[in-house]
Amino acid sequence: METEIKLGFIDKESLLAVADADWFRAYCIDNGDTSLLENTYLDTNDLKVTGNGAMIRVRHYSGDAKDYYEFTVKYGGGVSDGLHRRFEWNVESDTDSFDVDGFKASAEGQSDSGDLLDKALEGVNGKELTVLCRNSFTRTIIHLKYGDSTMEACFDRGTIEDGRGRVREHICELELELVSGRVEDIEAMAGIVIDNAPCGLFNDTKYHRTLKYIDRGC
Repeated sequence: METEIKLGFIDKESLLAVADADWFRAYCIDNGDTSLLENTYLDTNDLKVTGNGAMIRVRHYSGDAKDYYEFTVKYGGGVSDGLHRRFEWNVESDTDSFDVDGFKASAEGQSDSGDLLDKALEGVNGKELTVLCRNSFTRTIIHLKYGDSTMEACFDRGTIEDGRGRVREHICELELELVSGRVEDIEAMAGIVIDNAPCGLFNDTKYHRTLKYIDRGC
């Protein structure tokens, strides 16, 4: 299960200032890695995947010595006070062609149950999948150590566009994702960031922020 806390910032300058702040660097265990991420979300015309409470994402990573795709299905879970918890399956690929059966086979044995993945993709054969929406952003990942836990601090800045290429919203957020350890530690780390930077807990996901524009050309 994916466990993360999202923090929304007023602008990218305030967001990036955190990464360089002495109080933040005290928890860092590396200097960070930056990539361009381009997300494409898939569903059927009648939104079967969304109706199942799930999401299919095709993500293209590019950057220094990087050029690959990652398929992700997320399902269930919930959000409370910026804490996002969802079942999640990830499969790397060298193409952007998502196949339901191939994804299920490749995701077999991952920590979240295959039965839950079947529920997420129930009634979806893959041939009817189409592009819903897209967004893109630059992400810098810095690994942190706090208490008994290791986490990723993901500094995300970019845009959400509709299907006609018009910018609708800006992405300017910090995700603290638990790699190993306790939820209480990422909650404490989020509290430290909030105390030292102009940000707040953020419940909305990039997917749902992008999804709302499908009726206006996306």
